[in-house]
Amino acid sequence: MTPRIDASPEPAKIQAMFDGIAGRYDRLNSLMTAGLHHRWRDLGVLVAQVGPGDSALDVACGTGDFAFALRRAVGRQGRVVGLDFSEEMLALARDKCGRNQLWVDFVQGDLLDLPFADGEFDACTVGFGIRNVPDIPRAFSEMRRVVRPGGRVVCLEITRPDLIGFKQFYNLWFDGVVPLLGRFAAGDKFAYSYLPASVRRFPDPDALRDVMSGVGLINPRYEILAGGIIALHHALV
Repeated sequence: MTPRIDASPEPAKIQAMFDGIAGRYDRLNSLMTAGLHHRWRDLGVLVAQVGPGDSALDVACGTGDFAFALRRAVGRQGRVVGLDFSEEMLALARDKCGRNQLWVDFVQGDLLDLPFADGEFDACTVGFGIRNVPDIPRAFSEMRRVVRPGGRVVCLEITRPDLIGFKQFYNLWFDGVVPLLGRFAAGDKFAYSYLPASVRRFPDPDALRDVMSGVGLINPRYEILAGGIIALHHALV
C-alpha cells in the first residue's frame, strides 16, 4: 500500500522542505515541465498588465523566475520585489540577479502578513505557491491590500485536468514519475510526493475564483493552460 503523504501546508514543514530542495529546484522544474514554466510565467506577466516604470510584488517567489519576468516588463525605471519565507531559495534568487543582470529586491517574509503599505504596488503575483499557505483567503486579502486600486492580482497554479486520456496521463506522471524524479534527481522523495498530494487537496479553478471574489477582488477570472494542468487566475483591485 502506498503510504499516505501529509500534504497539509504547515509553515515550518513547508519552509524546511523548500530549504532542503533549493539547490535542485530550478533543474527539476525545467525537467518536469519541459521548460514550459517560463512561458506560463510570461503569460502571468501579460495579464498583470505592468509596463515600464510600474512596481510589482511577487510573493512565494522561490528562486525568482516570476520576479525576473516582471522585471523585464517594468524596465529600469520600474521596481520589483520578491518575497519568500525560505532563505535558501532567496539566496539562489539573489545570485541570479547578477547572472541575469536584472535587479530585484528579494526579501524574506510571510505572505499572510506582508511587510508593505496599502496600495504600494501596481500588481502582485504568485506562481506555484498559493497552495502552500495555510490560509488562502488571507493570502489573497494581503495581496489585494498591497495593490493600488485598479491594479491586478495574478495567480498561476497547478490544477487537475478533466480531459479524458490526458487526465490519466497526468495522474501517472504526477503520482508515479514525479516522486521518482524527486528521489533520484533531487534526493528528496517526500518533497516531490508532496507536490501531487498538495494539488489534490487544492481548490479547483472555480472554487479558487470564488475565494478571490470573497476577499473583494474585482471580476476574478481564469484561463486554463497546457491541456488543463495549469490555471492562470487574475483579478482587479
